[in-house]
Amino acid sequence: DISRNCMILETVDDLTTCLETILADKNVKVERIKNRMGMGYDTSETGGYRDVCVNLRVVNKESVGLGSDLHVCEVQLLLVQFAHLKSTKGHQRYVASRNVSGN
Repeated sequence: DISRNCMILETVDDLTTCLETILADKNVKVERIKNRMGMGYDTSETGGYRDVCVNLRVVNKESVGLGSDLHVCEVQLLLVQFAHLKSTKGHQRYVASRNVSGN
């Protein structure tokens, strides 16, 4: 990812509202949503870490004029309870697990 940001939210309702706001924005083209918060998601793959990862592009007159409308950004939405798992060691566990699984 060239551009990645994280939004830490207090509650599931906050996370849902944030995602709905992104989806409703007419200047945003969502390319992919990876829901690691879903009940069917196997957290053993990520060392217990959960988030909702949104890959998006900003598409409007300005971004088209600048040629940046093709730039895909990643926004990670996560709950405060999972933020501590994103520490250096937590992220290292996730990367190691991802590399082993090939995802």
